Amino acid sequence: MSLTVRVLLGLVAGLALGFAVNASPGLSGVVPWIEPLGSIFINAIRMTVVPLVVASLIVGVAGAPDARAIGRVGWRALVLFVILVLAGAVFGAIVAQPILARMIDPASASALSAGSAGDLAGAAREGAQRLPTFAQWLIDLVPANPVRAAADGAMLPLIVFSLLFGVSLLRLDAERRRPVIGFFEGVADAMLVLVRWVLVFAPIGVFALAVPLAARMGLAAAGALVGFIVLVSALSVAFMALVLYPAAAVGGRVTLGAFARAIAPSQAVAFSSRSSLAALPAMIEAAETRLGFPPEVSRFLLPLSASTFRAGSGVGLAVSVLFVARLYGVDLSVAQMATVIATVVLTSFSVPGIPNGSIIAMVPILDAAGIPVEGIGILLSIDTIPDMFRTTTNVTGHMTVGAILARLRSRALAPAAEAAAATTLPEPTKS
Repeated sequence: MSLTVRVLLGLVAGLALGFAVNASPGLSGVVPWIEPLGSIFINAIRMTVVPLVVASLIVGVAGAPDARAIGRVGWRALVLFVILVLAGAVFGAIVAQPILARMIDPASASALSAGSAGDLAGAAREGAQRLPTFAQWLIDLVPANPVRAAADGAMLPLIVFSLLFGVSLLRLDAERRRPVIGFFEGVADAMLVLVRWVLVFAPIGVFALAVPLAARMGLAAAGALVGFIVLVSALSVAFMALVLYPAAAVGGRVTLGAFARAIAPSQAVAFSSRSSLAALPAMIEAAETRLGFPPEVSRFLLPLSASTFRAGSGVGLAVSVLFVARLYGVDLSVAQMATVIATVVLTSFSVPGIPNGSIIAMVPILDAAGIPVEGIGILLSIDTIPDMFRTTTNVTGHMTVGAILARLRSRALAPAAEAAAATTLPEPTKS
């Protein structure tokens, strides 16, 4: 039996027991015995986040195979990556906010907030009242002590430090850079192994998290979870249709029909496998044989993009954070939403390359906004369908960026080609 099926069974069993407790208050005594197991599961996930995010970002920046290729293509790609993830996060936040307000009524949220999760939500609301000024927020982005930032769970400053550290490694010669990158690769790989071990116990953790959720919200919990699945899937499709396809058509000067037909096979692989890397061979084949991308785009950019860039995570993470906040009755201020979006953009580049990786990556985003992290256990159990749509959006984003950069590359080569043609002697005319 696959892990996905076992996690789903854990969710169903937890919801069933929770509904029984909600209907028969005499059974409420079982909740305090089960709830700590969910907290242990969440803490086990959280302990892997700091080393995993830091190591992944450093390796992603400093471990590029060709620094000159980064100079030619990489920086333009990075700008496009950030723009598209930012667009996805803003799109998801703006569209999802009013929908979630109707989907989860305040009475259900307040019912959930009645227990220990409510204590966390209350602490989050108290933290929101002590938000720093914008100037202090900017100052705090640069940590005076990165180790303390890691200990305090201040992920956004830690992410900034990791990115700067990775860039600084690029200035070292290869002999001195290689062992440092190897160390962080080992840390990232070890953390992925640890995450997989933790996920083995996901059915138990999800069961323990679902019981108090259903006990406090009743049948409204099931409706909210189904609504979340539909919302994330629909917004992923809308983002592809309204942003990614038009961006490829306008920026890459390729017709919508040709682009859609070319990327359809890689989208099918992504949807069924939930893995951008599994779809990489189909993306390269489409790039070289159907869309005519230059080798530095098809052979360098697409593998880099599949490893680090996730446009679908911009939409999915933003909606997931808003859903969890609404679920626990936490009202996000404008400053908190800005922090969420900024952390979504930066964290999306360190999403683990494993199923449900985006859910694991939610931990620093929730921490940054002061939202209870218990919600990720519930999302983990229902993430299969949203993950299929997110991964399809990711692959569409890879090909969109490739189309735009291929056109920019051809424009850069055009003056040289024209100059070469101008210096070629004309052939003698025949009399």
